[in-house]
This record gives sequence, C-alpha cells and structure tokens, in this order.
Amino acid sequence: MRKKLSPPATDLEYLAARLHGRRSRMAEAVRLHALCRAPGLPDLARAVAAGAEPATFAEFQRGRSEELRREVEGFLAHAAGAGAAFVRWLLARFDLDDWKARRRTDALASPRDLPDPAARAVAAEACASRPATVRPFFVEAAVDHLYFLELLARAARLPRGDRVHVEPLARQEADVFHLQLVARGRFGYGVEAAALAPFHVPGTCVPRRAFDAMLREATLQDAARRMARRAIDAVPPETADAAMLEALAWQRYGVLANRAFRRDPIGWGAVAGYVALRRLEVANLVTLSEGVRMGVPEEEVRRRLVPPS
Repeated sequence: MRKKLSPPATDLEYLAARLHGRRSRMAEAVRLHALCRAPGLPDLARAVAAGAEPATFAEFQRGRSEELRREVEGFLAHAAGAGAAFVRWLLARFDLDDWKARRRTDALASPRDLPDPAARAVAAEACASRPATVRPFFVEAAVDHLYFLELLARAARLPRGDRVHVEPLARQEADVFHLQLVARGRFGYGVEAAALAPFHVPGTCVPRRAFDAMLREATLQDAARRMARRAIDAVPPETADAAMLEALAWQRYGVLANRAFRRDPIGWGAVAGYVALRRLEVANLVTLSEGVRMGVPEEEVRRRLVPPS
C-alpha cells in the first residue's frame, strides 16, 4: 500500500519554520549578557557580525540594522496578499526612520527619496501638514502617527487567525509612541497638550480620553500612573523618568512579540513576532556596543538592555 504523502508546506509555513531556526541564534538572554564582557569592537564583531570587520562602532551599528532590513526584504519571496502588504509596511519603517534621521541635518530632505510609494505619501503628508520652519519633532511625530495608522490597518487585513496575535503587537508599538509623546514631548520638551493631542492613534490600549488625561497631568509621575496596564504592565516607581518608562513599554512589546511567535508558530504572528524580537535585538546590540565603546561597566550596560538584567 502506497504511503500517504503529507501536503506540501506553504510559503508561509516554510518561512515560519526558518524563522524558528534563526531565533535560536539571536543574541538574547545569556548570550547577550555574555557580549557585555566583550573587551572591544573586534571581539564584538566576531561574535555577532558573521565575518564582517567593521572599522568603527558606528559601522557595526549600521550593519546590524541593514542586516535586519535585508532579512525582512527576503520575506517577500514567501508572502502574498495581506501578508505581503504587512511585511512591506514593516520595511517602510526602516526607510521612514532613515528619512527622519536625514531630515534632522537637512530640513529639505525630500519625501521623493523614499522608495516605497506608501511611505513616500506618509512623509509628504507629514511635511505638508507642518510648516517648513517647524521643529523636527512635529514632523517626525506626524510621520509616526501616519505610520501607525497604516500599520494597524494592514494588521487588521490579515487572516483572522493571525490578527489575534499580530494586532496586540501593533497596538503596543503605537502605545510606545503615545508614551513618548507624553514623556518626551509634554514633560521633556514642554510641548503644549493641545499641540500633541492630534497625534493620538485610535484603536490601541490608550484611548483618546486617557491620552488627553495624561497630557493634562501636572507631572510625569501622575501621567505615568495612567499608563499602567495600558502602555506598561504595572504602576511604575515614583522615580521613573522618560527613559525608564520607555524601557518598560518596550519590555511589554517584547513579551507580546514572544507570545505572537509562540502561539502562531506557522502564521503571520510568528513573522511579526520574529521581526519585533529582532528589532529589540538590534537596539540592544547598539546599546551594548555604545557601552563597550565608552567603557561603561558591564552591570550598567546590562541594566540598559530590554529587558534589563
């Protein structure tokens, strides 16, 4: 009797299977903490950069981001429909972040430089909505606001079984943005609440009424208490500053990424979770390499990682 063959794996199943293998090689937990003891750039590059020999720490850091961008680009070969649209928007984040960085030194940096038409439209709309003389903060906030609106929209178009895992992750990233507007914009830069309110992204765990209340609080500590169980998991300590609050919000993002990766192991949840975890890995490697460059004690570097150790 002929043995019944298993159905062939779909492109998404093939991609997800590969991502589970790659996850085991990421610089997380024990491996990441061991890298904090790297005595210099050559040792760090040998452990992480797979044969590359960066001449500077800045080159090492750019290489990690570019490596992730290329990896995500490769996902498109296994994606179609709503999944491909979602992956393309994850890629747009790299382009928009690069464009924002260029604009900080060249206010005339054109949205036409962006390769993705949708990202180009986001940057153009952000520039059109703000005078050329406005502070870069407002243009960047407008870009992020439009980006997250589209991210949530594309996540909502994924198959139902994937949405339940991907949407919490997308909402949390938008809520990190809300937290930054409050902590950095309102209480760091002193921007008026009325100027920040239009940047609210609907459909997240921080509804408009709660966001407006955070902006109206007298102190960051009062606003931070309202963020508990929304952008962060619990009431933060009274000593929490903007950096600590952001770290707590990104820590929650990491928990949701792990959950999506594990609970949707052969779906778009695994893809979204993997990209989110890799983004945290790249951010941690940048933090770690800066600590090595500046000679920061190992224990202090570990405290600055997400999650801290």
